[in-house]
Amino acid sequence: MNKEILKNISILYVEDESDVREFTSKLLSSLLKNVFTAENGQDGLDLYKENINTIDLIVTDINMPKMNGIAMCEKIRELNKEIPIVVTSAHNDTDFLKKAIDVGVSTYAMKPIDLYQLIESITKAIEPIFLKKELVTLNLSLESKIEMEIEKINSILDAQENIVIVTNKEEITNINKKFLEFFGIESFEKFKEAKKDIFDLFHEEFGFITRNQMEKQECWLKYIKELPEIDRIVKIKNHKNEERLFTINIDYYENKEHYYIFSLTDITSIKEKANLLEYQSSHDKITGLFNKNKFDEFYEKEVKRSKRYKNDLSIILFDIYEFREIIEINKSSIGDIILKEISQIMSNCIREQDISARWGGEEFLILLPQTNLEGAQIVANKINNTVFEHLFTEKQLKLSANFGVSELKEEDDEKTFMSRVNKLLFESKNRGKSVVIAR
Repeated sequence: MNKEILKNISILYVEDESDVREFTSKLLSSLLKNVFTAENGQDGLDLYKENINTIDLIVTDINMPKMNGIAMCEKIRELNKEIPIVVTSAHNDTDFLKKAIDVGVSTYAMKPIDLYQLIESITKAIEPIFLKKELVTLNLSLESKIEMEIEKINSILDAQENIVIVTNKEEITNINKKFLEFFGIESFEKFKEAKKDIFDLFHEEFGFITRNQMEKQECWLKYIKELPEIDRIVKIKNHKNEERLFTINIDYYENKEHYYIFSLTDITSIKEKANLLEYQSSHDKITGLFNKNKFDEFYEKEVKRSKRYKNDLSIILFDIYEFREIIEINKSSIGDIILKEISQIMSNCIREQDISARWGGEEFLILLPQTNLEGAQIVANKINNTVFEHLFTEKQLKLSANFGVSELKEEDDEKTFMSRVNKLLFESKNRGKSVVIAR
């Protein structure tokens, strides 16, 4: 990360959870020039208006009282169309994230907040703006032959840890040291001899930005800028013929002509390691569902969210009837296959925002935000009927399940809510197989 950039920027940080806000803002203050904090969207908007010429970037939660983060960002966008915005979001804020893309957020960081990831997101969002400001401040024409001016431009570009490319849309007009190192080129003059443009660098492969894809666009720069960050990825080979993945940020500054600054951030190792480690630490290795530890994170947050915003929240706990007896009769190796098939049935019966987990052994949990008891019972019955009708494994086994279903009550806390659904499952098992008890 570029410490020179970080120590010169001021941000507005909006977060309604006081403990998260205080802890995160304290850490950010040690790295940034200034951190303005607000506890909701309305206060954030007011604070921005008061410090409009000072704040360089917005970091905001999405779901907040008074005014949510999206509404706040829409108002701020009316005042400043270019200010970068980083949203912090929980796993199940899918609809809000779609709206955030429409507002024009630069990037996002998942909650619970990882400071390194947040700083990385801030750096990605601010770096192109920072470069633009620096170049405008120097008020240089990239066509100038004045040696001192060229050296100043190069020193700015070379200070960046990302690969930086400057283009006037027709050709590449400047590159930085990281670019030369990546492609194993001695100098910019050597690169210019090859007469390559931006798209010559991009690997042609589905799922990435490619020349073929860009040539179909009326304005390829606008197209790339408007893509969500997850789709703003290119694959490029280095001088060792190794494939690397980069996210693209684009900005421009105007002097005699329009010049565009491409900042390429290598995410290959980060993405691979982060994806693998996060998946292994949060998912059950047999079913691919969330494990108990990860479910506990979601559970605590959803209970608090439900109580704060007075939303419905229900839970389904079920297990496979006489699972251990089935394994003993049919050999233990068949158990993993059954668990995988059960998890697939679950996934087919629930919504994207519902949270499912293997609770342990043959027990499974489903957390259903914004769902009342009646709605949760419908889901449980659907899973129950599907399990009963399904023929499991190559042996075509008939299985059944038992269900406890409950809705969060006003007097509940996390412990009493979970305790009740456990008791309901126990009651269901005592009544026989394929029983759903909702209370």
